[in-house]
Amino acid sequence: MTPLASFDVNAVLEQSQLQVDALQGEALQRMLKLCAKGHPFYQREWAREGIDIESIRSTNDIAALPLTLKSKLMREPEAFRLNVTDLPLEERALAEVIYTTGSTSAPTPIYNTTHDIQGYMFQARRVAAISGLNETDVIANLFPLTAAPMGAFQRSSQNAMAVGASIVATLPGAPFGEFGMQRSLDEAVRLIELHKATIVWGVTSFVRRILLRALKLESDFSHIRMCAVSGEASTTALRQELRQLMQKLGAAGTIVFDRYGSTELGGLAQCREEGDWHNPAPEIQFLEIVDPDTGRRLPTGERGALALTHLNRRGTVLVRFVVGDIVSLALGPCPHCGRAGERVVGPVVRSKDLVKIKGMLVNPAVLLDVLDKIDNILEYQVIIQKSESEDEFSMDEMLVRVATNDADQKLIGTQVIGAAAAAIGVRPRVVFVRANEIFDPNKQAKAVRLIDRRLAV
Repeated sequence: MTPLASFDVNAVLEQSQLQVDALQGEALQRMLKLCAKGHPFYQREWAREGIDIESIRSTNDIAALPLTLKSKLMREPEAFRLNVTDLPLEERALAEVIYTTGSTSAPTPIYNTTHDIQGYMFQARRVAAISGLNETDVIANLFPLTAAPMGAFQRSSQNAMAVGASIVATLPGAPFGEFGMQRSLDEAVRLIELHKATIVWGVTSFVRRILLRALKLESDFSHIRMCAVSGEASTTALRQELRQLMQKLGAAGTIVFDRYGSTELGGLAQCREEGDWHNPAPEIQFLEIVDPDTGRRLPTGERGALALTHLNRRGTVLVRFVVGDIVSLALGPCPHCGRAGERVVGPVVRSKDLVKIKGMLVNPAVLLDVLDKIDNILEYQVIIQKSESEDEFSMDEMLVRVATNDADQKLIGTQVIGAAAAAIGVRPRVVFVRANEIFDPNKQAKAVRLIDRRLAV
């Protein structure tokens, strides 16, 4: 197989699209053979469908394979873990487990071997080259350490290692467990100032909150040159506000690197602000746009569901995996930088099954299930909204409205907060109301359990 290091995606011109296609086809054949040899889920699924993997020779051919829905990964994550015993040690050794949203109270594990860690850093190095990160940068990691380690937090250090940069973890977020490692907002601002961070990296609305607090504290953020944001959708107006805040802080630069990605996909990068997102490493993953109901691949430029196929992984492996976003793809050389390979074109619209709260992709059905089981609750309603109604860029907030009988409201409030935190990793604010404020059978056919008020913003 062609060594990955020999292929420079940063230098390819228009004629190199054929080279990209050939490299992806070669990698795909090897990946499918490994899955046929030791991937429990695809062994079972392909056998049931009567699929001859030897007939799949190129990325065009995989349109014949069924889609993999996220619900299937959630249901049996262990079945998606490759198990081929005669691979080299680095391809078999479990190096890391990170988590994404699950269908039960437990989040879904994504298994990474040493090979996969290196593959992610290979991709991260490409992202750095496209977005302008370099070895002299100091990255402030603003992602929280959560009870089940999420990819955004874990991979920030891998991004720094890939390019040779320094990193400081600010450890914000709600405390959990018995060690009390989380830091306050002011402490995070202090660490950014102390270490003279050049890049603040985190969930978009939290990065904004950090800048606003630094402005109020009159902190020295003159060394900041870039905000690297991800984890939730960001508007043009919000990104413009981040630039204005950096200007008010006297920052060295006002770049907003809007990173697109997921736990399964890794990071995609823009070569210019407000641009498309490049697949930085087409040798290790292939993207396509599909009709999620039929699996049919859609023509280039048409909007549909983004599907991912891993081309060079050894832990959790996914083929035609529906990521959960509605986008389109552009192919051929980028008109701005000349790179070949797929580019994701927005706007990015999330699927209805999962929602993002505070940068975390969560399954509302899990939360509603645990709330249903709490004794002495007559009615409840979950509202996702902005923490400050007059500020569309403020942090997300989860509000749970609860109607109860004469039971101890303090106890029930504690139970609701604990159940939500355990189920989806988000601590809500609880308010108590009358039952008919949530559901009045004389006025409505059924109770509305979940309302996302952000959709109206």
